[in-house]
Formats: sequence, C-alpha cells, structure tokens
Amino acid sequence: MSGPIVLVTGSTDGIGKATARELADGGAEVILHGRDQEKGARVIREIEKETGRRGLSLITADLSLQKNVIRLAEQVSSHYERLDVLINNAGTFEPTRRLTSDGVEMTLAVDYLAPFLITRHLLPLLKKSSPSRVVNVASMAHRDVRTIDWENLMGEKSYDPYDAYSLSKFAVVTFTYALSRKITATDITVNCLHPGVVDTKMLRKGFPGIWGKPPSEGAETSLFLALSPEVEGLTGMYFEESREPGRSSSLTYDREVQERLWDVADKLTGLREKGR
Repeated sequence: MSGPIVLVTGSTDGIGKATARELADGGAEVILHGRDQEKGARVIREIEKETGRRGLSLITADLSLQKNVIRLAEQVSSHYERLDVLINNAGTFEPTRRLTSDGVEMTLAVDYLAPFLITRHLLPLLKKSSPSRVVNVASMAHRDVRTIDWENLMGEKSYDPYDAYSLSKFAVVTFTYALSRKITATDITVNCLHPGVVDTKMLRKGFPGIWGKPPSEGAETSLFLALSPEVEGLTGMYFEESREPGRSSSLTYDREVQERLWDVADKLTGLREKGR
C-alpha cells in the first residue's frame, strides 16, 4: 500500500523543508511547493539523497497572487486522485507595507488568504480521501491581537510589521475553527499549531538576534498532526509545541470574529461571488 499523499506549502526552506523531508523518510508521497523551480529541484535532490526516496514532486507558485494559488490547487487536483493531508505552512513577514497586484497587503495575502483559498479549492480532493487532514501552521503571535481594528486590516491607516503578522496568524486560527465547524459532515479534520520559535529565514528577517530551535524540531507538531493516529478524528484544535491540544487566545473563540474574518477572506478572494 502506498503512503499518504501530502502537500506541504512553503517546503523549500525552514520548517516546511524539514517537514517534507521527514514525511518522505516515513514513506509519504510528498508534493513540495516553493516559488523557485531551480531551488525546488535542488531541495528535492537533497531530500531524495538523504532519505533514499524517489518520486517527490514540486509545484511552484507565488502564493501572494490569488491566480497562482488557484493554479496550484488545479495542478494538484489534475495530477492526483486524492489528497490525504494538506499542510498550510508557507508564510511571510514583511518589514514594510506592500500591496500585491490583487490590491491586498502582502502579509495578509500570503499568511491568511493563501491557506484560506487553497484549502477551499482542495476540499473536493480532500473529500476523496477518507479520512483526510488539514494542518495550519499558525503562531503564538496571535495572542498579541487583543482587539481588531476592522478599518485597518491591511494597514490602511498605520502599518506595523509585527501587528500585521500576528493578525494574519490570528486569522489562521479562527479559519481553523470556523472551517472545522462548517465541514463536520465530512471526514476532513482541521487543526492548527504554533511550531515554536524556529531558526528560519523569516525569524532572521523579522527578529534578528533572536535564537530559534532547529527547523527539524519546529516540524514536530506539524508531523504529529499530519500523521499520528492519536489525533484521528480530532478537529478544530490548537496545539502549541505539544501533543496535547491547548487553548488559543480567548478572542479566537468569538464566533462573530471568526465569521467576520471568514467573510473578509470570502470577499477578498472572490469565493463568495463564485458560490464556492
């Protein structure tokens, strides 16, 4: 019997790369994602050499652009009959405010709208695997969102890079809870996690001088949620460097906040108009 088919976004660096390597080593059929074809091919050769596995695949896409996110989902759907696990790992930290060509602030686009959009588009493929799992990499930074300025979601009035990052990860947590509630009739589970403070390009870019643990350790919770039988059937949970579910911030459990952030993403991605 072949291993699970797993898509890991942002898997040519850091936590994602470590996650992909361990999945491949364990026998999974891994679909890697990155922005650069040459770098991605190099990472695949490296993982194949380290693990002795062959046949890893790569899809390249700039997740800041919604058309590319949709194209990625379409490529996966056209090449695979099912998807067992989706790990939404890709993320960014933007020191200055930038807008994508879709007119969305970059951090919100990559860290929240991309996983929202790719998950929604891949639900039909996930439903073909019973059961299947969605794993969203969030951050304990979400705890620093005490209130939400709905008029400044994209830094329209003022921009702070950490505030933008923490808000996007807060939205990932609320997306996890809302989605798990909306798909209870399926065999798809949805959970999120804080991987710890990990030595990645993002950490060095956003928080120079701060020490982080190795990516291999940062990948542990993602791997646990992706594969462990201990969490089979468990959904709508938050894990913080642990194998036991924990509590995210109290504001993330506010149903009105969850639905409002869902509506924001629905509108910004056009999914509402498309009736998806």
